[in-house]
Amino acid sequence: MHPKYKNKYRVESTRLPNRDYAANGWYFVSICTRDRTHFFGDVIEGKIQLSEIGQIVQQYWAEIPSHFEYTYIDSYIIMPNHVHGIIIIDRPNNVQTPNYPSGTPSVNPSLQKFDESNKFGPLKRGSLQAIIHSYKSAVTRWCRKNGHENFSWQPRFYDHIIRADGSLDKIREYIINNPLKWEEDKENPANLWM
Repeated sequence: MHPKYKNKYRVESTRLPNRDYAANGWYFVSICTRDRTHFFGDVIEGKIQLSEIGQIVQQYWAEIPSHFEYTYIDSYIIMPNHVHGIIIIDRPNNVQTPNYPSGTPSVNPSLQKFDESNKFGPLKRGSLQAIIHSYKSAVTRWCRKNGHENFSWQPRFYDHIIRADGSLDKIREYIINNPLKWEEDKENPANLWM
């Protein structure tokens, strides 16, 4: 941190300080576009109609397991300006959590859309942060190459560790019903002034 700022502009992480986010777990994730801009489509009569970017966002989300070993996706939804989804990291007991830098060759080197590094240095390979950063970067690169230079994400993302307390079904229901509740959704810019 530059001494001039004296932690004035530092935003604390929402991640749990002692949690290894490359460890096995079920994670509910929300990722928003910058300024809640509707890049991904519209909700019409309770159903999402994806734009060209929205189709890529959905395709790349579905491809996450192809890029990250022992990573799976569960329920997800692409909304006009955000993505909700469940990501599962599930390594077998005999496989250690990776601690090698992300510059190490990926599981499938032919799939170069996803990259686990960031401007601050390598992310822990296979971690939730690496997965989300790589996903966001891949979508952004596609947008830049295809004439959508104004596209951008919010810099952070929300995550919630899903515990074995019955919340999984509630989260799945929330994801599935998100388009039906778009009119009341806090991510809907029309609700900012309500």
